[in-house]
Amino acid sequence: MPGLPDDLLRYHRQVLLPSIGEAGQKRLLASHALIVGCGALGAMIADLLARAGVGTLTIVDRDIVDLTNLQRQVLFDEADVKAGIPKAEAAKARIASINRDVTVHAHVDDFNHRNALQYAQGADIILDGLDNFQTRYLLNDLAVRFALPYIYGGAVGTTGMSMAILPAAVAEAADGRDVRSSILWKPEQATPCLRCVFPDAPPPGASPTCDTAGILGPAAAIIASHQATQALKLLTGNNDALDRSLLSIDLWTNRIRRFDLRAARGPDCPCCGAGRFEHLEGAAASEAIHLCGRDAVQIPPPRGEAADFPGLDLEQIAIRLAPHGEFSRNRFLLRGTFANERNENGEPLELTLFPNGRAIIRGTDRVESARSLYARYVGN
Repeated sequence: MPGLPDDLLRYHRQVLLPSIGEAGQKRLLASHALIVGCGALGAMIADLLARAGVGTLTIVDRDIVDLTNLQRQVLFDEADVKAGIPKAEAAKARIASINRDVTVHAHVDDFNHRNALQYAQGADIILDGLDNFQTRYLLNDLAVRFALPYIYGGAVGTTGMSMAILPAAVAEAADGRDVRSSILWKPEQATPCLRCVFPDAPPPGASPTCDTAGILGPAAAIIASHQATQALKLLTGNNDALDRSLLSIDLWTNRIRRFDLRAARGPDCPCCGAGRFEHLEGAAASEAIHLCGRDAVQIPPPRGEAADFPGLDLEQIAIRLAPHGEFSRNRFLLRGTFANERNENGEPLELTLFPNGRAIIRGTDRVESARSLYARYVGN
């Protein structure tokens, strides 16, 4: 393209699109997207947005790269598995090799009501790369409370769903925190929120998960691509092009359906209708939780993430744990397998411990057993 500035040359084919152009590309470079969860959906979303030139990405994920992730999570490789790299940090390193124009803020953390506002600061849009409804409802509360666009997505088996949310609520002050989006929309462009469509989360065990039903990589890729596309529309000011339906696909049965959601929004919604934000306020939060679809329990930081907590000395803890199993550490975490701590099937329990005190204990779905093991080997 004649006369295209040097800093836009890599986006030449995208700038050619009339709906984006040079002005739209500059808007993308000035934009900030918050991606919560960096698994199959989040990794693909981050990859697409980074290549498209979204200038700042904040990625929050609580887990580390596992060998079983590589079938569908496009930002990771076998070296990340071998080194035990957290997904957020592995994504940051990979994106740095893809597009040096993009700033990535990587946070190896559990996204919860205590830190949601912190991680949302400066974000123009929220993208959902999650595997559980509890945190999705937190994102929805955050979006409605502060008028942030939110792009929901989920995939399992050969199926997936996605929808874009433009909250009807007016943004309010957030105790001086910068959580106002640069994306603006008219009242008539507002959509139902997530709880208008799904008022309550399915009970534990009622829905299939990737670990119980498997997942087809292309299904996650299509849903993530739909999410990223809706984000690019909003970030370039193309609100009228937004997909305002709920998209549902099943790649194996070749079924694609769209659901008209216009009638779903109403005063009966507990979030955007009644103005209740129990997930953002912590009233619906669970401390230690069984991770959805995984034989694992997450233990939160025992000190409530106090600002003056200096962090755990993982080196000393590794020394202390050495007589009890095989443990190793890197600059992000400590992990290993206990020799004599086993579940009801006789399988050894595994510990992954992060500097802020958060832990994931694999091999059990019993919260109290996981708490007890944490107290014995890490402390209170």
